[in-house]
Amino acid sequence: MSGRTGESLRRTEAEIAAEKAATLGRAGERLEEALRLARAALARLDAADGSEERRQRLAEYERVRERAAHERLILIIQREAVGLRQHRVVDQQFPEPPRRS
Repeated sequence: MSGRTGESLRRTEAEIAAEKAATLGRAGERLEEALRLARAALARLDAADGSEERRQRLAEYERVRERAAHERLILIIQREAVGLRQHRVVDQQFPEPPRRS
């Protein structure tokens, strides 16, 4: 491989690696936001007074909890795509919101 071709290949590989890292970062940010929303919805659920308000807050919490689960799955898929097979760190850093009834 000529020096010019080799340098072009290295530059392209560096761009791909940077894009993979950026994609993982964005997936993590979306998951963090979804978890923040889930924590806020859970606090509202826990503070609900009447049964009707509690029913509405529970439905809201389940919606944002499902979104968090979806964003978590996306992060895990992105990790798998870049070769990261162990997801213990995801479990530790981004714990799944608890189920409520």
